[in-house]
Amino acid sequence: MPNIKSAKKRMQTSRNANERNRTVRSRLRNAIKRVRIAEDTASAELEYKKAQVLLDRAATDRILHPNASARIKSRLSKSIASQPS
Repeated sequence: MPNIKSAKKRMQTSRNANERNRTVRSRLRNAIKRVRIAEDTASAELEYKKAQVLLDRAATDRILHPNASARIKSRLSKSIASQPS
């Protein structure tokens, strides 16, 4: 347990950020999952658009590395393209 006031404040700030980032990551994982389990190409593309927004936002907020975000988007779009219509 920290004794210094700034360390206590930093610990609380880190805890709050961790909680916020956890919800963002959870929403992101669920969106990616919905793209992967989509029945047809049209619904997959619709879910991909939603996931893309979340991925871009997570990269902007540095919850994900921007390159990781780009890699995930690339893999998702590639999987959608290879799906049967």
